[in-house]
Amino acid sequence: MKAAVVTFPGSNCDRDLAVAFERAGYQVARVWHKDSALPEGVDVVGVPGGFSFGDYLRCGAIAAQSPIAAAIRAHAARGGYVLGICNGFQVLTEMQLLPGALMRNAGLKFVCKPVGLRVETTDSAFTAGYGKGSVITVPVAHHDGNYTIDAEGLAQLQAEDRIAFRYTQTPNGAMDDIAGVLSANRRVLGMMPHPERVVDPAHGRADGAALFASLMGGMALA
Repeated sequence: MKAAVVTFPGSNCDRDLAVAFERAGYQVARVWHKDSALPEGVDVVGVPGGFSFGDYLRCGAIAAQSPIAAAIRAHAARGGYVLGICNGFQVLTEMQLLPGALMRNAGLKFVCKPVGLRVETTDSAFTAGYGKGSVITVPVAHHDGNYTIDAEGLAQLQAEDRIAFRYTQTPNGAMDDIAGVLSANRRVLGMMPHPERVVDPAHGRADGAALFASLMGGMALA
């Protein structure tokens, strides 16, 4: 399987994400935001964390207008997998590949710490490697992680089982404790916590490794 990891000016988790994919067995290609096309044969696109374009305007807003954004949209439209983490989640909402928005943390402070995440659905290639209802520990590092969506959108996410992860105790005020959501076809995942930072026991724990391994298996079966 082949993964493409996109880098924007201000990305700082792109290498971590590439390494996490590589550890799970992916062939990884690196993509610059000014590229107009993804490499041939890409199965999953990783949109990493960081501060793309310095978080000017809104977090992820400028990145969503980069030349590579059209290729990511086209990849998603034809059923390709996309994983957006932290700033990547913000980019995917700005690209309208995922609903809702990421607002300033309720405490108006940058939050950087391990948090508990409850796996809310295993009905996706990203989460099938976990047990439904299991709790994993994954770090967060963000200033704008307060997931917000209107009542109708929230009801739709709940009814369609598209909430992938919830915080066991929200660190940022996120609506319904939402930490990650899936697209309607369940092939796009955005999440604020950083699973790529916990894929090796040397990180202190490896709770994120199952996400990358599960995605590899799910794509192989698709």
